[in-house]
Amino acid sequence: MKGMIFAAGLGTRFKPWTDHHPKALALVNGKSLLQRNVEYLQHYGVTEIIVNVHHFSEQILQSIDENKGWGSKITISDETDEVLETGGGLKKASWFFDNNPFLVMNADILTDLNLEKMIRFHQENHPIATLATTDRKSSRYFLFDENDELCGWRNTKSGEEKISRQKERLFEKAFSGIHIISPRIFSFMKREGKFSIVDEYLEICKTSTIKSFDHSGSKLVDVGRTESVAEAEKLFR
Repeated sequence: MKGMIFAAGLGTRFKPWTDHHPKALALVNGKSLLQRNVEYLQHYGVTEIIVNVHHFSEQILQSIDENKGWGSKITISDETDEVLETGGGLKKASWFFDNNPFLVMNADILTDLNLEKMIRFHQENHPIATLATTDRKSSRYFLFDENDELCGWRNTKSGEEKISRQKERLFEKAFSGIHIISPRIFSFMKREGKFSIVDEYLEICKTSTIKSFDHSGSKLVDVGRTESVAEAEKLFR
């Protein structure tokens, strides 16, 4: 299985570090977020990885080169001219993937989620995508039905809601920033340029299945803010 790590973001919530560095190179107990996730994927046999870059991209390239990819074969998807967000970034990197399911994750997510179980779940159910979720509190949720199939999205702070499939009961689940995706997804992706994978999923789930894989109870830290580093350093040595 091949993998992709999203590392192109501006990291505006991670200032002042991101005034001079990409967030993917922020350190947690002496290791960058990028290194930790490359090694995390290695543990599950994912050693061919594409990393998209934009913000201080040259620093990421230098770190990968100096560390010889931390033992993995790393390819770069260059978004220096324009950051394409998650959907556009994935589409730009589509050439990298073969006819097998692949894994995508955010560079700023640290977790001990058992990917072997998630991969097996995806292989057994054959959805377009399997999204790692937990029951933690958040302001933004994916909405799933009783069969763990995606039906919508909700922002509890703004009150914004997008319902793709009407169901009697919908369950809020917080997305963990990890996806296992079928290459079939690229036949659905009609948008061009800069767009979010969330909007794509909400369109796809109208006619095809996107599943939730609940890993509540696993360690999980979204290192999206500087104050999250201290929490991450307690959990990830």
